[in-house]
Formats: sequence, structure tokens, C-alpha cells
Amino acid sequence: MDDAGNPASEDPRIHRSPDDTDINLTEATLALHDWEEEEERRREEAISNRKSFEGLQIDPDIDFYPEVSDREPGDRNIVRAGFDIHPQVTFWASGFLVVFICLSIFVEATQDVFSEILDFINGSLGWFYILDFNIFLLVAMYFAFSRYGKIKLGGPFALPEFSTVSWYAMLLSAGLGIGLMFWGVAEPIFHFTSPAPLFDVEPGSVEAGKAALATTYLHWGVHGWALYGLTALALGFFAYNRGLPLTFRSIFYPILGPRIYGTWGHVIDILTVIATLFGLATSLGFGAQQGAAGLNKLFGLPNETWFQIVLILAITGLATISVVAGLDAGVKRLSELNIWLAGAFLVFMLLVGPTLFILSLYTQSLGYYVQVLPEFAFWNAAFEETQWQAWWTIFYWGWWISWSPFVGMFIARISKGRSVRELLIGVIFLPSILCFLWMSVFGGSAINLQMTGERDVASAVNENVATALFDMLEAFPLTNIVSFIGVLLLVSFFVTSSDSGSLVVDHLTSGGKLDSPKPQRVFWAVMEGVVAIALLIGGGLSALQTAAVSIGLPFSVILLIMCWSMKKAFTEELDLLESHYDEQIFQSQHSGLIAQVKERLAEGPKK
Repeated sequence: MDDAGNPASEDPRIHRSPDDTDINLTEATLALHDWEEEEERRREEAISNRKSFEGLQIDPDIDFYPEVSDREPGDRNIVRAGFDIHPQVTFWASGFLVVFICLSIFVEATQDVFSEILDFINGSLGWFYILDFNIFLLVAMYFAFSRYGKIKLGGPFALPEFSTVSWYAMLLSAGLGIGLMFWGVAEPIFHFTSPAPLFDVEPGSVEAGKAALATTYLHWGVHGWALYGLTALALGFFAYNRGLPLTFRSIFYPILGPRIYGTWGHVIDILTVIATLFGLATSLGFGAQQGAAGLNKLFGLPNETWFQIVLILAITGLATISVVAGLDAGVKRLSELNIWLAGAFLVFMLLVGPTLFILSLYTQSLGYYVQVLPEFAFWNAAFEETQWQAWWTIFYWGWWISWSPFVGMFIARISKGRSVRELLIGVIFLPSILCFLWMSVFGGSAINLQMTGERDVASAVNENVATALFDMLEAFPLTNIVSFIGVLLLVSFFVTSSDSGSLVVDHLTSGGKLDSPKPQRVFWAVMEGVVAIALLIGGGLSALQTAAVSIGLPFSVILLIMCWSMKKAFTEELDLLESHYDEQIFQSQHSGLIAQVKERLAEGPKK
């Protein structure tokens, strides 16, 4: 019956017998059989063209991702003494770290080795870092605004696990961390008094102030966040859309196939563990230096290496408590606390500082950044005899690379249900804008103090970069209270970076398991602190910079190959989705015919 109550007409495509009293059962049966064969053929063709199907381990959300492998995350782990570890990745990574720690602490020549490594990379391979990051940004924009942008992590019907507010809070806390606190005042002042040679401006001039913020924006803007977004996207896609373990090796399945479970996969994950720990240790070292400087200003506590080590040990203890609590109970709550504290700190400085100057400088510097970005992003000091690029841009790019597996995996862990476009736009643009605002508020306030002569912030920065923030705060009301809040925020970022990083390293060393034993989480939280201590003892700030740049070099090659692998996988995904939707359209168009044929076949010939 139709909607008007009239008898429904049969589909005219149904073949009838000559007496027009019944369906020709032979033809109907053959037609149904042909349709089912065509459906199966198209399905098998789609699967055969999608090489990433082989090796599925986690059940994706939608039924057109077939299960074709019996491998499970961590299925070849060693489970013993409260640990659940992937043996090759854990033993090789741990062994390298133990050797590095011993050399840093007990061999005096380690600092000279650090300097030689940094000089070699800066002199011979700086161009490679510069080119890498421009490629990452272009690839990210291509994925976000091309046809690939509609792909969803977890399949077309997946829903986000966290609210948008919680998602942003966690990705910002993980991605921003201690760096903003350490460099928020120091970097703009450095560039104000020693501008990048590209700009050819007088140090301390108005033009130098504009160039200082634009330079800072380059180091904290879209280039670095594009890398985080790409890494998160790749890890999330292969985990949620291909069912592969949430480890870095899974990204290379379209290229390596099942060999990701062999030597090549082990090497990739070992490098990822080392890069993550070195990146985190670099930040923890900066945080310890600044924390000791702040406590020295507030309470007269010693600002020496041994006290910085004590701080690292204390913060590592707090991070261990958080990481044992897990993602929802520990990391999520701490991330949201970070955002509230950082927001209050930022608003206070904006209100008590030179508000109109800050807002004007922010707007003008943002426009100048956009104007000079094409040239500045590719500038490599080819015609200038200077070490400026080595100590700034190349260091930053190495640091971003060493943080990319940690931040990328953490963002992937919380981004199921987000589309490619949503994830990339969310990860690249909002954090960049907030970084620009932060640098404008704190750096702009420092530049204003320097230009008006109210306070010589530049001398304080040159004397000890770790004290820059607290030296500047002395020029504003409620110095002790605000400085104490700054120390609390520093500790909060410190703990968030450490516990988030521990969870990520834990995933890698457990073969992709998302819930490993608590003693294992504690082990990696402690290991991060020990590596940071070794770097401080082995060379202080110089060692921290060298660690970031040196480990970033081999890992940057892996990240470039990652972009190619993602392109292959996204093309396969769209082919599969289009095949699936074509199938649904075909079924919808022929639903009446198929239903009538099946009904008549079930009833049999009419008498």
C-alpha cells in the first residue's frame, strides 16, 4: 500500500511469465544471484585496492573495515614483575638511555661532544630542517582543505570521546607546556636587542620591536603546530581506521606492509621513544632552571644545579602520581587546571601591563608576520656569516620534531571522532593564535619596559635567561603573588608534560596497548626525570639545545616519509568510502525490486 492507501505497484523491472500471473522464478533467481555476485565482486575489489587492511588489530567502528588478521596489540610482549613490555623496543631504548646517562654524568668530555654535534648540524644540515618544516605546513594545508578533509578518525559514524572544550584544554596543555613560560619574555627581548639579520633593522628600534614579535611568531606558530597536527592525524588514522596499534610503526603500513612488525618497525619505535624522552627532558630542564630562578627570587632559595635537580625529582614525583591515575582522572583534570591558571595569568598581565601598546603590537606584528612569512620561513642565512639561525630557528625546529611523537600521539589518543579538517584546523590555528597572544602580552610588556627605560629587562635576560619572567614581573603590582602564581603554573605545565609523555612512551614500549601496568608508567616517568638531570649535569642549556636538535635530525626523515604514507592511506580510504556509498545507493535504488523478488521466492509459485 502507498501513502494514499492504494495498492502499491510492483517494480516494472520484475520479469513476469507469459500469462502475467506470476514472476518468472528462474529469471528472478538468476537476477538476484547476479546482483549478489556483483556486490561481492565490488567489495573484494575495494578491499584488494586497500593494502592497509592486512594486519588489523582493533575493531574499527564501522563494519566495512574487514578483519583479516589475528595479531593483537602487545601479543608478543613479555609480562613479568609488573611490566608488560615489547622486548625489542624497551630493551634497546632503555639501553641507549642508560649509556647516555652514564656518559653525561661521569665523562667530562661530554659537553665538548655536545658542542661539536651542534656545530656540525648547524653548519651542514640546517637547510634540511628549514625545508622540512615548510613541507610539513604545505602538506597539512593540502590534507585539511582537499577532498581528504572529510575523512573521520574512527570511520564516518565515529563520535568524539571528549567535549570540544576538554579536547582543546588537553591538546593545548600538552603542546604548549613549559616553553611559553621560559621563552615568553626572553625570546622577544633577545630579538629586540639582536634582530635576525634578515630584517636589517637597528637593535632597540621600533622596527626591531615589530621584527622581534614576528620572529617569535615564526618559532611558535603554524609551522610547528602543523607538524603536531600531521603526527596526530597519522597516528589516529592508522589506529582508529585501520585497527593497527597506536604506535609510530603503524603509520608506515602502506609502505612496509607486515614488515612493521619486524626490524624496521622496531627501529622506528625505538627512535620515537628516544626522541620523545629527549624532547621532554629538554623542556623539563628548562622548567627546572626557571623554577629554581623563581623560587630564588621569591624565597631566596639557591639557584644552582643541585637545587634544579631536586626540583626535577619533586616534579617527577608529582607527575608519577598523575600518570598512575590515568588519562581521565589525572591528565585531563590537570590539563584543565593549566588552562584556567594560564588564562588568569595572561589576563592579569594584559590588564596591569601597557594594554593598548600590547594590543596594538599584537595586531601590527601579526600582519607583519603574515607579510614576511614566505621569505622568513625559507631564510637560511646563505649569504650571512652568522650563528643566529643555528641558535634559534634550527634549535626550535629540532625541539618541535623531538616533541612531535609525544604531542602527536597524545592528541591522537584524544581525537577519535574528529575529521581530518577539524583536527588540522583545530590543532594548527587556535594554538598558534594563543601562542601569538601570549608572546605579545609578556614579550610586549618587556619590550615596552625596555623602550621606556622603566626597567632594563635586556640586561637581566643576558645575565640569566631563566630569570627573565620574574625580573619583568617586579615592574608590576602584586609582584610576589603573581610570581608565585607563575611558579605554580610552571609546576603545573611541568607535571602535565611529564605525565602525558609517560603515557605516550608507555604505549610505545607496550606494543600499542592503551592500558599497561602502573609500575611501567612509573618507570618511564622516572626515566624522563633522570634524562633531564643527565642533560643538566652534562652541559646545562647547551646540552639541552643539542639534545633537541640532534635527535630531531634522524626523526625528521621518518616524518617526511610519514607524509607520503598518509597520502597513500587517505587515497585508499576515500576509494573505500566511495565504494561503500555507491553500494548503499545501489541497494536503495533496487530495494523495491530485491524485496519483491525475495518475497516471491519465499512464497513459491502461485496456484
